[in-house]
Amino acid sequence: MMNWKQLLSTKRFGLEDIHKHTAKNRTEFQRDYDRLIFSAPFRRLQNKTQVFPLPGSVFVHNRLTHSLEVSCVGRSLGNAVSQELIKRDPLLEKETLITEIGSIIAAACLAHDLGNPPFGHSGEQAISSYFSEGEGSKIKKELNTDFWQDIIHFEGNANALRLLTHQFNGRREGGFAMTYSTLASIVKYPYESFIAGDKSKFGFFYSEKESYIKIASELGIIIKENEPRRYARHPLVYLVEAADDICYQLMDIEDAHKLRILSTTETKELLLNYLNTKQLDRAKHVFNIVSDTNEQIAYLRSTIIGNLVKECTHIFTENEATILNGNFEGDLISHLPERSKNAYNLCKKVAYSKIYKAKDVVDIELAGYKIISTLLNHYISAIQEPEKAYSKLLINRVSGQYDIQSGDFNQRVQAVLDFVSGMTDIYALDLYRKINGQSLPAI
Repeated sequence: MMNWKQLLSTKRFGLEDIHKHTAKNRTEFQRDYDRLIFSAPFRRLQNKTQVFPLPGSVFVHNRLTHSLEVSCVGRSLGNAVSQELIKRDPLLEKETLITEIGSIIAAACLAHDLGNPPFGHSGEQAISSYFSEGEGSKIKKELNTDFWQDIIHFEGNANALRLLTHQFNGRREGGFAMTYSTLASIVKYPYESFIAGDKSKFGFFYSEKESYIKIASELGIIIKENEPRRYARHPLVYLVEAADDICYQLMDIEDAHKLRILSTTETKELLLNYLNTKQLDRAKHVFNIVSDTNEQIAYLRSTIIGNLVKECTHIFTENEATILNGNFEGDLISHLPERSKNAYNLCKKVAYSKIYKAKDVVDIELAGYKIISTLLNHYISAIQEPEKAYSKLLINRVSGQYDIQSGDFNQRVQAVLDFVSGMTDIYALDLYRKINGQSLPAI
């Protein structure tokens, strides 16, 4: 059984030798948060698609605003959970860092999307498809079997752990040197790609396998019974996941309303389903005072987030023992009370039918596929024949932090993926146009 004293650690990845237990330890998770806020990969999220194309005349969420909102909800969830756990066992406050759960989750929420490539989730599919069924399939025999499984199931979550822990050229050991607990809290699928199956969801690439094992061992994360290659989740993963689920579901509905994909009537009906009788009466009162429809929707969203935070807190604390044993099934959202669960599932159904299949959303996916596959094709060709003049031009375009001139072909392919997945939508589009001779630098 996992325990909170071991699960909550301020030890930093890559800086283990200088780890000290001092009174200042209680600020270490806030340092994780600050380190992420000021980092270049986090800033780049402002030009990465969440769902709808960027930029537009109507402001909608990008990966950066989404991550900030998830972090806010995550902090609320973490603080509420820690308070409830202390009520049950007051000794936790003295013997563990349980009061820091909110700070850990806030930092993990900032980091959870750092590994996502350009053009939203379609970018992940574009990378996977390039290797599984596109031109990239031709190099299968040249690559390590485990690495091949990673790239034909390319997963942003696993890429986030790599981004945070890998020592890129010229960088310090341990990558971002984040605390072990923050790193473990972003790994939703704590197993390798080759056992992910058709779901294509996994938590770490083969290159970071030993890093994750080290983290799991330090924190006492247990291996699932009868499944020797799967770890249980770190308990805080459930709270990070819930914060993400709450935000993307509600914010996608709100954005769809702003873009007039959903009417005001449709949007209100979807959101009002979450409210109890007392809250419905309160909403009617607010609507009589506030006539701006966007403000009305924002009021409903705020109320619903408050409800879901309370309900997820209750689910987590009621199932604490099962979670610590590694036997909790599903996510927190799937255990919501009937009213909230039905409302959430209806929003999810409408999102898939009306939002994610909207013309503008599909168009960005089509463009993303073309852009990413073209970039990958040019760069994979370049690292296969690096002595060619055109290959040298392409390779010189890559940042020195990526080991694109390694003597190992596997590492060169990994460097290409690090380079492409780290691009913003705008950078990827600009490079695509330049490669195809469609635009030139200003002279």
